Amino acid sequence: MKEKGDIMQPIKVGLAGYGFSGQSFHRPLISHLEEFHIEAVMSSNEEKVLNDLEAATVVTSLEDLLQEDIELVVITTPNHLHYSMIKQSLLADKHVIVEKPFVTDSREGQELLELAKERGLHLSVFHNRRWDADFLTIQQLVKKGTLGPIFTYEAHFDRYRPAIKDRWKENKIEGAGVLYDLGSHLLDQALTLFGKPNWVQADVFPQRDPEKAEDYFLITLGYDVMRVQLYSRSIVLDPGPRYQVHGLKGSFVKHGMDRQEDDLKAGKNPVSEEWGIEDEENWGVLTTISGEEVTSEVIPSEKGDYTQFYLGVYGSIRENHPLPVDPEEALRVITIIEACKESAASGRVITIN
Repeated sequence: MKEKGDIMQPIKVGLAGYGFSGQSFHRPLISHLEEFHIEAVMSSNEEKVLNDLEAATVVTSLEDLLQEDIELVVITTPNHLHYSMIKQSLLADKHVIVEKPFVTDSREGQELLELAKERGLHLSVFHNRRWDADFLTIQQLVKKGTLGPIFTYEAHFDRYRPAIKDRWKENKIEGAGVLYDLGSHLLDQALTLFGKPNWVQADVFPQRDPEKAEDYFLITLGYDVMRVQLYSRSIVLDPGPRYQVHGLKGSFVKHGMDRQEDDLKAGKNPVSEEWGIEDEENWGVLTTISGEEVTSEVIPSEKGDYTQFYLGVYGSIRENHPLPVDPEEALRVITIIEACKESAASGRVITIN
């Protein structure tokens, strides 16, 4: 990261969409980084945008947004619009960041990767939960070999939402449901840690209302002797551990949720010194064995920091550094989601080629 005052020309951003993700995640992260400046926003609610970004130009279509003086388009629209909007932006010679999931069809994702490469443009996906405090802590433990060879990894993204809201994510439309929404996060984390699995088995269905989008999944990823299990459930009032990682030398068990989303919604500053520091009550417990002696200790969580994604994007565009999320990795998530859907529909284990 560059020292303050040592910034090249800020990247001019056009924000496509100003719903929950655009307003609560991308706008505050971009606005607090001097490496970027939001020039224009595509939204049907001009008043809401100008309350947060009084100097921004507000337009109502992607075509108009692409006519603005911008270098980077950040797409935060519903999932089924991602492919067409990414393609249109790349054809207008704009770099692109898209909210996860990347696309809803892996063939379309491959087409976009090739288009970005042909035109010499940067394309990345906002898999922000790679920078959660708890995941960074697990990543360090795995990297250091603290737990030894991993045999089981379990991750949960559970919520208590008995009432179904009338919004696109919960209706039966392309790209809706928890598999694309929360499954993208958990799959990206697992694939970042362990790479491509040998096979996938999944149970995915709408548990609260069969006429609505899927709101439950249990995914098992098979790797030789290791098993990865990923859960998301909508009727969980008292969740257990968010993560459990068990290896030959020890176990790590972690409760609680990374605080950055709540802090962003509360209007806190994502570049402050205290940002991303997890409360001690949510620190995980590491249990290890040496000889016959078993010991347990509380491990301070790593500092979470979603701004690292955007700082990585800046380094990619201005200095040609590697992207913080390679689009090939984001496409891999989509291929696994497709395998999960096939497994759930057929009741079979799906081999990953």
